[in-house]
Amino acid sequence: MVELSSIVILGISAQWLAWKSRVPAILPLIIIGLIVGPLSQYWLGEKLIDPMNEGGGEGEGLFLSETMFSFVSLAIGVILFEGGLTLKFKEFKSVGSSILRLVSVGSLITFVGGGLAAHYICALDWQMAFLFSALIIVTGPTVIAPILRNVPLTRNVATVLKWEGILIDPIGALSAVLVFGFISVSHTGGLFEMSLEVLWTFMEVLLVGVAFGVTSAHFLRLMIKNELIP
Repeated sequence: MVELSSIVILGISAQWLAWKSRVPAILPLIIIGLIVGPLSQYWLGEKLIDPMNEGGGEGEGLFLSETMFSFVSLAIGVILFEGGLTLKFKEFKSVGSSILRLVSVGSLITFVGGGLAAHYICALDWQMAFLFSALIIVTGPTVIAPILRNVPLTRNVATVLKWEGILIDPIGALSAVLVFGFISVSHTGGLFEMSLEVLWTFMEVLLVGVAFGVTSAHFLRLMIKNELIP
């Protein structure tokens, strides 16, 4: 309970610092996380906050295995849902082509360029290099939104960056999952069959996600329109 309370308090403090200093919230969040985590372990011999409780007994710790995965998934869902509510389709009409190029061609350039750079500059093997490049496709609303609030940009540029920051999140996440799937099957037999299975699983996730998202959004719209919810 102490760990959970500390995380909430430090998270709110980081948001306040970000607002006061006019920097993206992710920056003070990372710094505070490093201070109470790995840096405190380096200085003091143990972490000030250790929700994983790596040194504890079996079953101990606030975030372990499936609990951690579920918590992170829920947090990402809330962030993207909140960001999605700020998007307006009338904005898309004027700069839609730029947004589509950024999330398609831009993602591909980042994926290929990042993989090559990670391999030749950081000396990572090809598999880890392209897993890394898939992860850095994401820019994210938590970084872009605070910058847009504090940097004076023309309306069209701000709109493009806002849409790209939100739409690129699921693209980067799915790309990383797909690359990780191929890496996993590359160490087993029947590479072709396993690769087809990975692609099919990927398409299943995509189709189910889109279908569920569209259905839920339509249902929510009807409820709001008919004043069934505030």
